[in-house]
Amino acid sequence: MDRIRVDLLTREYPPEVYGGAGVHLEYLARDLRRLADVRVHCFGAPRSEPGVTAYPEPTGLKTANPALRTLGIDLEMAAGTEGTDVVHSHTWYANLAGHTAKLLHGVPHVVTTHSLEPLRPWKAEQLGGGYRLSSWAERTAIEAADAVIAVSAGMRRDVLTAYPGVNPDRVRVVHNGIDTVQYQPDPGTDVWDRTGADPARPTAIFVGRITRQKGLPYLLRAARELPAEAQLVLLAGAPDTPEIAAEVRELVDELRRRHDRIFWVPEMLPKPDVIQLLTRSTVFVCPSIYEPMGIVNLEAMACETAVVATATGGIPEVVDDGVTGLLVPIEQATDGTGTPLDPDRFVADLAAAINTLLADSARSTRMGAAGRERAVTHFSWASIADRTMAVYQDVLG
Repeated sequence: MDRIRVDLLTREYPPEVYGGAGVHLEYLARDLRRLADVRVHCFGAPRSEPGVTAYPEPTGLKTANPALRTLGIDLEMAAGTEGTDVVHSHTWYANLAGHTAKLLHGVPHVVTTHSLEPLRPWKAEQLGGGYRLSSWAERTAIEAADAVIAVSAGMRRDVLTAYPGVNPDRVRVVHNGIDTVQYQPDPGTDVWDRTGADPARPTAIFVGRITRQKGLPYLLRAARELPAEAQLVLLAGAPDTPEIAAEVRELVDELRRRHDRIFWVPEMLPKPDVIQLLTRSTVFVCPSIYEPMGIVNLEAMACETAVVATATGGIPEVVDDGVTGLLVPIEQATDGTGTPLDPDRFVADLAAAINTLLADSARSTRMGAAGRERAVTHFSWASIADRTMAVYQDVLG
């Protein structure tokens, strides 16, 4: 039988990666290529990688709402998939491209849900009326898709709650993965030297974008309770809005008046730099209030770093509470925002979990080793590519 052609549709693809979906596409495409003829369609500047086509914003939409510019790119991407056997879109940014290609070319459409627009209502701050467009594009694609891949069981529940018209039999769970050859401990110190932080001190580290769902302001409030000998390293950039950027800046400034060991790197660092900083940190903190799975937790675990993370979304499927880290309980609003019902309690519990591991280096070391073992055993990209290929074969009959 001839190899099937699979067209992956995404906003992010290396080197233009800023979130978990882009990481997912990088490794999924790599491992799928041993099983299928893979073409990648992405946003942005031209790529040199064979089989990858990038699409700039249409000239006539340069000053339009960002969501409208996205839909313009989607239409060009749909045209570019002619000749494919199956299209597979990732995030709302590319969902309409997949849906349009399904209608135009008469091929199955698979959607992977990395997040859901109804559970990110704060994006209305970022997109204005475009949030209604992004929500429409996502709903239209998911409800008509031949199969929906959820990156965790928690995400599967969210899909069926947000879109009750979707047949549960069409929603499959295929977890995100981690390349444990690339992500492995790096005991070097040159990156630490550049940041000014001391790798010998107890260290809590945050890695992520500055967005409501990542919960950075809660961590900054929890960090008021950091012991004097500890330090906090923040690899935090790409703010969604000027408002949240200003909020984080104000909280960091306040924290620095209390504590002299706060290090903030506001740009997204190269992967090797992040790996080194994770490796020598005592604990990685994921204070997210919305996280369908959280690849970054796997990245920390693969670097043998203990994790403190919110017990929300798919995180409990990744972090083994008490074994690879500590999960922080949270009661959340059901209005789609994920806001803690008792934010002071959440902040206090987060601080307590962080300080517990900062104070017990032997325990955090044991958890780090267990996290590495779990990442290697349960989350390989080869197995994820195999499971994704099985979904394609099902929808193709």
